[in-house]
Amino acid sequence: MTTLEPNRTPTDSELVAERSTGTRATRAIGIAVVVAMAWLLLFALVFSPADVNQGESVRLMYIHLPTIWVAYLSFIVSAIASGLYLFTKNHSLGWDRMAGASSEIGVIFVGLTLIVGSLWGRLTWGVFWQWDARLTTTALLFVTYIGYLAVRRLDGSHHQRAKRSAVIGLLGVLLLPLVHWSVRIWRSLHQEATILNTDLDAEIDGLMFFSILVGLVAFSLLYVWLMLHRTRVMAMEDLLDDRGLDVALAERRAEGGVR
Repeated sequence: MTTLEPNRTPTDSELVAERSTGTRATRAIGIAVVVAMAWLLLFALVFSPADVNQGESVRLMYIHLPTIWVAYLSFIVSAIASGLYLFTKNHSLGWDRMAGASSEIGVIFVGLTLIVGSLWGRLTWGVFWQWDARLTTTALLFVTYIGYLAVRRLDGSHHQRAKRSAVIGLLGVLLLPLVHWSVRIWRSLHQEATILNTDLDAEIDGLMFFSILVGLVAFSLLYVWLMLHRTRVMAMEDLLDDRGLDVALAERRAEGGVR
C-alpha cells in the first residue's frame, strides 16, 4: 500500500494503489482457487460414487465439511491473532485486523455450513432443522461471532476497539471443542466424524476421501485469498479514519487560530 506524504496531491498511480487490494500473490492464489474448485466439482459430481445409504445427497458433504473446516480455521486464527495483539508489547493493529478479517470469514462459512446442513438434513431426516446437539451448538457459535463483529463496530479508538474485541475473540474460540464433541457429549442425530474416526467399522470409499481432501484444499486456498484481500481493505479503512481525524483536528486548530 502506498503511503502519501501530507499536503501533497496524490498521483493517479498512487490512488490506484490505495484503492486496489490485489497483488501478484493474491492473483496467483485466486487462480489456484479456481483450479481447485473446478477439481472439486469434477470429483464431487462425477468421479465420486453415491453413498449406499444416502444416495446422491451425500454429495453435499463435499461442501458441508470444507465450510465448517474453514469456519474452525478462521476462529482459531482469530483467537491466535487476538492473543498476539493483547500479549505482545507493541499491540500491533495488524494482529487486530487479522483477527477481525478472519472472524468475518468464519461467520460467512458457519452460515454456509448451517444452510448446506439444513438442505442435507431435509434429504436425510425429512426436516430442515432439528434441535440436535451439533446443530444447536453450531448456531450458538454463529450467533456468538455475530456479536463479536458487532462489538468491533462500537465507538472508540482503534486500540480500544481492538482490546475489547480481542478478549471476546479469545473467549469465543472456546466454543469450538463444544461444537466438535457435541455428538459424543449428547445424543445426536448428526453422525460422528467419518475421517480419522477409529471407532467406525465402515471405511470411507477412496474416491470419497480424496474428494473431501480436494474440497479442504480448495476452501483453504479460498480462505487465504479472502484473508489477504480483507485485511488490506481494513488497513485502508483505518487509514481513512486516521486521515479524517487529522483533518478534523487541523480544522479545529485553524478555528482556534482565527479566534
